[in-house]
Amino acid sequence: MMEKLRQLDLHFADVEARLGAGETYADPALVARLNKEQRELEPVVRAYRDYCRRQNDLADAAALMSDADMKELAQEEYAAAKADLERLEEEIRILLLPRDPDDDKNVIVEIRAGVGGEEAALFAHSLFRMYSMYADARRWKVEVDSLNETELGGVKEICFTIEGDGAYSRLKFESGVHRVQRVPETESGGRIHTSTATVAVLPEVDEVDFELNPADIEMQVFRSSGAGGQHVNKTSSAVRLIHRPTGTVVECQQERSQFQNRDKAMQLLRSRLYEEKVREQEDAVTNQRRSQVGTGMRNERIRTYNFPQGRLTDHRIGLTLYKLESVMNGDLDEIIDGLTTAEQAEKLKNSQAEKR
Repeated sequence: MMEKLRQLDLHFADVEARLGAGETYADPALVARLNKEQRELEPVVRAYRDYCRRQNDLADAAALMSDADMKELAQEEYAAAKADLERLEEEIRILLLPRDPDDDKNVIVEIRAGVGGEEAALFAHSLFRMYSMYADARRWKVEVDSLNETELGGVKEICFTIEGDGAYSRLKFESGVHRVQRVPETESGGRIHTSTATVAVLPEVDEVDFELNPADIEMQVFRSSGAGGQHVNKTSSAVRLIHRPTGTVVECQQERSQFQNRDKAMQLLRSRLYEEKVREQEDAVTNQRRSQVGTGMRNERIRTYNFPQGRLTDHRIGLTLYKLESVMNGDLDEIIDGLTTAEQAEKLKNSQAEKR
């Protein structure tokens, strides 16, 4: 491991040197690649350098223990350096785990109202608002691709793109069934109802990642429409794409032109088929759950939002928080950090088991 870290340190130094050279900036693509490498390498290289520094501190403290005047101080420094080395070694092991190749990609999020009628649609809208506020806090861009609203402001289904550094790495654990327990706005008797909405998070896929055969795609056009017939386009600008081999259907109607909607729909179709292909490959190789902290399948209940008690529970990691209002306003980092840590721990356990 230490030799690998030494090589990464040398490579990081080389990347920094190239970024410091004026001629590098004549090639924008090279600059983008080097900046990406620098961002990816920096955490592990920083931890490795801290580890080397604390190793030297440990050796210095050990040498000073023979000095009667310095022994007590040296013992304290020795114990502190040893504890830091153990912590850094664990941190480095986690940083060296294989990264999800999709982690840096933008995401396409689909939310659909599930069981619960109008209340489920209102909850689906609440989830869209929650993710939008989370994205805003991180200065990510949110763009709605398709939307099917209800008369009361709920959402039967919505598809939107979030663009930003590491969007998929932060949101990939959100796929699954989200359950809400609350008194609906439409409930006059004050009874608590249970409703659900499903969330799917897909990495945005470029043409170079997944190639589609145009002959396999049927395109249909129709008029865009909103709730109650509002915002109806007089021209057939909305686009529906059907992938004949798999039966996958996608729609996009938010853009003004048919060409823009077709491009958006192609992006969504490519991402859906890519995710399915990756899932099939992983199932064939590992026959394990797609994610170590939950399969991400749409029929798996992953989280419960209990409004009367102000409580949120993520069932995959047993996390319960009593700050539901804050979460619904986009404060998701504590949940996402917990899911990320659980995935890393599971990967580390599997990696150590394979070495045995």
